[in-house]
Amino acid sequence: MIQLRDKLAGPRQLLSEARQIRQLCRARGVSFIVNDRLDLALAVDADGVHLGQDDLPPMAARAILGRDKFLGVSTHSLEQALEAAEQGADYLGIGPIFATGTKATGYEPRGCDIIRQVRTRIDLPLVAIGGITLSNVGEVIATGAAGVAVISAVVGADDISAATAAFATAIQHAEGRC
Repeated sequence: MIQLRDKLAGPRQLLSEARQIRQLCRARGVSFIVNDRLDLALAVDADGVHLGQDDLPPMAARAILGRDKFLGVSTHSLEQALEAAEQGADYLGIGPIFATGTKATGYEPRGCDIIRQVRTRIDLPLVAIGGITLSNVGEVIATGAAGVAVISAVVGADDISAATAAFATAIQHAEGRC
């Protein structure tokens, strides 16, 4: 899954970027979601939207989005996760798991215990975010995360394709598929 997350671009630039990314994702059979912007996700017929705690409430977004699109919600506690699940989220972003320099979340790193805690109460896919690296991705997956959201460990790499492949291999190992 690819997520368009650009906090600086204006609406016209985002629309152009979203159209291009959607086309690339569809050609490769990869799901495409838009961060924060339900309007943009709908305008480009993205596969879904991912919302933060300060965005449109999940229940309101679901009413507009419909049932055939993904609705992801960032959560930082068991309480937020339970609320998002009750309001119609299809998956939950959870974190920050580890310290991250990508964005200031206002939340302290929770470690893998938050994944275990949420997993015992919620059966939705959990996507761990925050400070995920090749050295800790195995632990994150082993604790119950269905996937990881990675930014700096991939886009900051000298070879983005190789970094992505290394993550895919590490996740497969952690899942026992290799």
